[in-house]
Amino acid sequence: MPNPYARLMCRWEKHLASRDTDRVVRPFEWGLDWMGLEELDGEDPRGRVLELTRSWVADSDAFFSYERPRDYHLKGSHLTFTSPVATPYPENNVVHAEWLPAPRDRGRAVVVLPQWNAGPDGHIGVGKLLNRFGISALRMSLAYHDYRKPAETRRADYHVSSNIGRTIHAGRQSVIDARACLDWLEERGYERLGILGTSLGSCIAFITAAHDTRVRAGVFNHVSMYFGDVVWTGLSTQHVRQGFGDAITQDELRDYWAVISPASYLERLKGRDMESLLIWARHDTTFLPVYSKQLIERFRALGLRHRAVALPCGHYTTGQFPFNIIDGLTMCRFLEKWL
Repeated sequence: MPNPYARLMCRWEKHLASRDTDRVVRPFEWGLDWMGLEELDGEDPRGRVLELTRSWVADSDAFFSYERPRDYHLKGSHLTFTSPVATPYPENNVVHAEWLPAPRDRGRAVVVLPQWNAGPDGHIGVGKLLNRFGISALRMSLAYHDYRKPAETRRADYHVSSNIGRTIHAGRQSVIDARACLDWLEERGYERLGILGTSLGSCIAFITAAHDTRVRAGVFNHVSMYFGDVVWTGLSTQHVRQGFGDAITQDELRDYWAVISPASYLERLKGRDMESLLIWARHDTTFLPVYSKQLIERFRALGLRHRAVALPCGHYTTGQFPFNIIDGLTMCRFLEKWL
């Protein structure tokens, strides 16, 4: 029987989640075109999709490879450049980031990736808090978010949806765009680089760090082993789960989306001189604690350098007082120490 505090957190989480009334249940699609596969003339695509996604995991360096952008443009504090990954949506093909430099940063800078459906002001406060700790911040908009959102959508549905291929493509694009942000910081002379991501941004940040050795410290705010498990079981993605219907199982989705899951790249951190902060919430209704604990246990088993912190709240409530203050200070103090 949950204790009174746990029941309070559960009610608070559901209340905060219910404020969003524009969620759309979209039909299940394989999204074969997003994966470079042709229609299979009635053939069940499961085997082909699994074979392809496993090959991407096996050669993830190639999957997340890209050509550096050449058109960075900083106007005031707003940075734009062309994404190395092309999509059918012109808005989404331009990356937007907000540059928040600290006066005396000693060559320390962090790429900041907000949560799913964050608006253009999402995590600007985190960037300003980092500035108080002497760290510059580059806050990037994920694919299909705010400025990058196609006119036909009200939410960032094209980043996470019941379309298998498009969700993989969006994850790859956000990882590559984040690496391109690291390129920009490097070109400006920054050598002590970190990355900070929350929720969906945490997943993207982890995969970025796993494939980019320039990252010295990573903050992963809400963690899980597999992307598919979070989408299948989380409160904030119930409408996505509904879209899958009975077309596939949770186990199948875990396999298809392994290519955009932290679990697939943990081994890449072995021997790395990189510190990781793994933050989870004891009453999380979106990143269920069982999945967060799996990741932390795997970090320990592999002997990876990390610190794990449990917040006494849920997913949505992490953004509420006083938990947002606890979370923000924990992240900034960690980066101040290790950058």
